[in-house]
Amino acid sequence: MADSTFDYVVVGGGSAGCVVTQRLVQAGKTVLMLEAGPKDDSLYVRMPATFVRVIGTERTWMYESEPQPAAAGRRMTVPQGRTLGGGSSVNAMVYIRGTARDYDDWAAQGCTGWGWSEVLPVFKRSERNQRLSGPLHGPSGLLPVSDARWRHPLSCAFVKAAQEVGLPYNHDFNGAEQRGAGFYQTTTLDGERGSTAVSYLADVLGNPRLQVRTGAFVTRVLIEGGQAVGVVLRAAGGGEETVRARAEVILAAGGLASPKLLQLSGIGPGALLQGMGIAVVKDLPGVGENFQDHLEVPVYARARESISLLGNDRGLRALSHGLQWLAFRSGLLTSNVVECGGFADTDGSGRADVQFHVLPTLVGDVGRDPPPGHGMTINPCFLQPRSRGSVRLRSADPAAPVVFDGAYLREQADVDTLVRGVKLARRILRAPSMQALVSEELGPSPDADAPDAVLEDHVRRTAKTVYHPSCTCRMGRDDDAVVDPQLRVHGVGRLRVCDASVMPTIVRGNTNAPTIMIAERCADFILGAGA
Repeated sequence: MADSTFDYVVVGGGSAGCVVTQRLVQAGKTVLMLEAGPKDDSLYVRMPATFVRVIGTERTWMYESEPQPAAAGRRMTVPQGRTLGGGSSVNAMVYIRGTARDYDDWAAQGCTGWGWSEVLPVFKRSERNQRLSGPLHGPSGLLPVSDARWRHPLSCAFVKAAQEVGLPYNHDFNGAEQRGAGFYQTTTLDGERGSTAVSYLADVLGNPRLQVRTGAFVTRVLIEGGQAVGVVLRAAGGGEETVRARAEVILAAGGLASPKLLQLSGIGPGALLQGMGIAVVKDLPGVGENFQDHLEVPVYARARESISLLGNDRGLRALSHGLQWLAFRSGLLTSNVVECGGFADTDGSGRADVQFHVLPTLVGDVGRDPPPGHGMTINPCFLQPRSRGSVRLRSADPAAPVVFDGAYLREQADVDTLVRGVKLARRILRAPSMQALVSEELGPSPDADAPDAVLEDHVRRTAKTVYHPSCTCRMGRDDDAVVDPQLRVHGVGRLRVCDASVMPTIVRGNTNAPTIMIAERCADFILGAGA
């Protein structure tokens, strides 16, 4: 390397890493951004509808949980981005912020400065919304947010059917009211994915103050005199290498990797680290605890005609779709697949506790095939899990997988919420607009009066994660918090965490937009704007 010392070293080139890097470089700082995976130079990344082709490749980490007793003893697989743009390069591009009360709840938990009135201006600053502006949206930020160019008939039928069972139509899930059914806005622009790599990072690529290294696997943070002074990494095909930071090291590796890196660096539960032979730099018992994620359950229906997405990725149809996208950035490949959904209050609390992700095809999970043939999948997802899991080192070897216990469905309240969501999804399936296109329910049961025991069994056997691992480096001021409200690691100087792991509780909705907001705020704190 021409230079091995920078003002800031950012670990992770994903949704958060690209954002904080852009802001620091723009402010005149020298930054080294380290990403373990390759560049995002794949057509399957750029084409919105082909993100499923990226899952399981070199551009994703495939985390696997320990067997989950409350989920029929299954192991849960949680893919995470491993490429420039991270999750924003491999996700379904759904743009959801969560609700105002989510952030006011953060403030009430001791996260001073994270209430809705403080975070809304940051959301607006980051957003370049194609359709919306005014008090709740921004028209000129770096992150593109747009309406879909293509909508599937089954998606349109769901939105109408949801209204027929009482969910109001909602044209903006990030507006004054989250509840209702409608079409998602997405982080896309002109028919292409708008990841943080092609929005934020691209804005400063070529700047002499920035160096981006892919294929750089960070093994630990270097701590001297109680302060972070750099990181140790392994480059592809090489040995260990040290790079140093004059100002700070920023961990933006995600909800599963950031706590692992802290523990490898001697920051975490003291007894655990000592048992691994790792010298304890700071005994922080909360590192890796408080894990939260969203789970969803499939409700399957058979289509009356061969109209689902099945078969569109093969043969002449696939060639036709590809040519249309390449020539005009139009057609099916501009779809994010999860085109529509909604938010519902199923427990009478006055807040949404269930979100729907709807796919116009039959979809399974890792190790579980979907039903054969043409159909659709309605996935009710709980929004506020009660269960709390953990992420802990398996050994001192950085390459070893973590001991990841999601505690999925451990709390009965989580199961009950999913059962209520399944019931609502089944009602929507039987509404007139849906019945015009689907002939029968394939699962959980063709019996419309199936008892709760059947639905609960379906939940435990088929629930899957929505890939939103969060809250493992919790922000707060108490003894179990990992970072303070300015994202500084408690008791370790010049070290911050800047990703979904700092959430004290997971937001009600997809986590990419909140993660980008967190990174924006991290840059503000560093540069003094939010100090």
